[in-house]
Amino acid sequence: MDITLPPRVTDRAFARLAEIGAGVQCLRVAVEGGGCSGFQYDITLEPAPASDDLVLEKDGSRVLIDPVSLPFLADAEIDFADELIGARFVVKNPNATSSCGCGTSFSI
Repeated sequence: MDITLPPRVTDRAFARLAEIGAGVQCLRVAVEGGGCSGFQYDITLEPAPASDDLVLEKDGSRVLIDPVSLPFLADAEIDFADELIGARFVVKNPNATSSCGCGTSFSI
């Protein structure tokens, strides 16, 4: 039996979300068709979850995953990176067989 694990959110990502408005805004991580590698991540802020979202929560900060995106994000890690090239939420996805240089699009 194949067990699919939901994505996990790092403490660093939850901390950054708290800084920018936890309790007021939720971070939505979605997968859409397109991008230079076939799929792309769409990371946005939203005021509230939809009724069918998976809600990952810590200390009042919430990350939302819609049911269509969930299989593409199985066992992925949602993190926050603050690097010389910029600060952003990033997805480390073990399901991706390849990705583009910028890390926002991938293929499975």
